[in-house]
Amino acid sequence: MLPSLPWRLRTKTLTAGRIPLLMGVVNVTPDSFSDGGRFFEPAAALEHGLRLAAEGADLLDVGGQSTRPGAAPIVAEEELRRVLPVIVALCKQTDLPISIDTSSAKVVAECLAAGVEVLNDVTALTSDDRLVALAAESGCGVCAMHMQGTPRTMQIDPRYGDVVEDVFAWLAARRDALITAGIARDRIAMDPGIGFGKTTAHNLAILNHLSRYRALECPLLIGISRKAFLGHLIGDPAADRTTGTIGAALAAAWQGVEILRVHDVAAVRQALVVFDAVGGFAAK
Repeated sequence: MLPSLPWRLRTKTLTAGRIPLLMGVVNVTPDSFSDGGRFFEPAAALEHGLRLAAEGADLLDVGGQSTRPGAAPIVAEEELRRVLPVIVALCKQTDLPISIDTSSAKVVAECLAAGVEVLNDVTALTSDDRLVALAAESGCGVCAMHMQGTPRTMQIDPRYGDVVEDVFAWLAARRDALITAGIARDRIAMDPGIGFGKTTAHNLAILNHLSRYRALECPLLIGISRKAFLGHLIGDPAADRTTGTIGAALAAAWQGVEILRVHDVAAVRQALVVFDAVGGFAAK
């Protein structure tokens, strides 16, 4: 296996070992596809974030804007009302790096001031030129994700020539643009965007060729947790997808992915520890 690439954040550097880093998901939304708004209230979101930290998360990703298929955007003021109290509290109560999952420059500016270390943006910082400037000036870590369309439109007949190569080329071009704008390569993580403007077949093609994206020479972040394609694969779209998530996480880890974005931190970490202990990674 190729060595893991370090991911440099504002004040910390994260480096995966044999086991990938785990980014725990804290959805402060009323309409998340994965948790149905269970953590919409700040106290519940804070408790959940601290629980994920105790379960072994390496960083926490807080989001107040749903990016599920068909989701409509909300105004920055509402997004801040949802996430800022949670971020402030988490920054005080844990040493883990905190990431903000947003495409709003106004939200990013406020969250950086509160202590956020990472900007995780499903638009790869294309939705607002100010996002690039904020990332460059702050020195925060960046996760740039590929998405065809917008959350509202992305699952309406997505099409590619060769999905693996098309996504690779787009990410490479976006990486180069961010570097040119003053964001250091080792601060950029790349995410091919599983489930964002992709069919199940597209997702499977990407997941079967994750090693291709190591050629981007940036840390690779994958979000496969509880995604709809897992329900399609197991033949029950309504089923709990935790077990399916673990299967996909092991496959991604085996291909050298540095960061896994997951809801079920404890379950995924336990599976990775056992997989490593029984020679799963050595078998590659």
